[in-house]
Amino acid sequence: MGQRSGRQERSKKLERALSETVMAEANVQNSKEEAEEPKAKDQRLTSVFGVADLKNGAIGLYNIGQSCCLNSLLQVFLMNIHFTGILRRITVPPHAVQKRNNVPYQMLLLLEEMQCGKRKAVSPIDLAHCLSAYKVKLFVQHDAAQLFLTLWNLIKRQMKNPDLVGKLSDLYTICVQEHVACQKCLFETKRNSSMLTLPLPVLDSNSHMLKTLAAWQYELFAVVAHSGSTNCGHYCAYIRSLTECKWYCFNDSEVCQVSWDDVKCTYGHSNLHWGQTAYLLIYMKKHPQ
Repeated sequence: MGQRSGRQERSKKLERALSETVMAEANVQNSKEEAEEPKAKDQRLTSVFGVADLKNGAIGLYNIGQSCCLNSLLQVFLMNIHFTGILRRITVPPHAVQKRNNVPYQMLLLLEEMQCGKRKAVSPIDLAHCLSAYKVKLFVQHDAAQLFLTLWNLIKRQMKNPDLVGKLSDLYTICVQEHVACQKCLFETKRNSSMLTLPLPVLDSNSHMLKTLAAWQYELFAVVAHSGSTNCGHYCAYIRSLTECKWYCFNDSEVCQVSWDDVKCTYGHSNLHWGQTAYLLIYMKKHPQ
């Protein structure tokens, strides 16, 4: 028994020694791969020039658990070449944990996969896991306007470059002037404020188009449309390519080119009998000639 026990102990020591050697070699290999991975990713990221030019065709996003609202908003962000121009200039987080939890970086990786892949759709699962750390849950029906504000605030907060933050704010912030007048003395006060979304009806009570805002004119860039009820519904996005000036419908993994009449059908006119209703409209300021 003593001799057999001694052999077993020597065998266990040998196994532990071999295991430690293998683990050490694996750690060295992993360290090499981790050192090489950022360089390779950085080189690939420098070649990303935006999905909005549709070089490889419009790319859809797979639905990974009631993620139609998230997919629609991601398409609205990533089809905007002005936004992707800012996104491509972000600082890559140095550590793996920071990369996993950084929303702009995960959006950049998704953009890279959409731009460089040859599939009709890709999965936003890594970005969805990243967002879940900030209480953006899967398998939940989100409100498009609220989720848009959440995404925008996360992107802005996690961009470390003040210049990029300023450009992002200039790109999305709406500047308004509020007027408050007393009905008795007619005293009027004015206050400048800014916001990201401006609640406005597309049509007035008589189904007439509303006038344009202020001295500027705006062009419609995207429409996030909703169908169904508040508890069980579906989102898709109609987006105009800024390079092709053509409209596309992004319905999760399915993407197809549509006409302007198709987009107008989402405005909820009673004579159109369309199952989708425009819920979130994204405009771009039209610069004077």
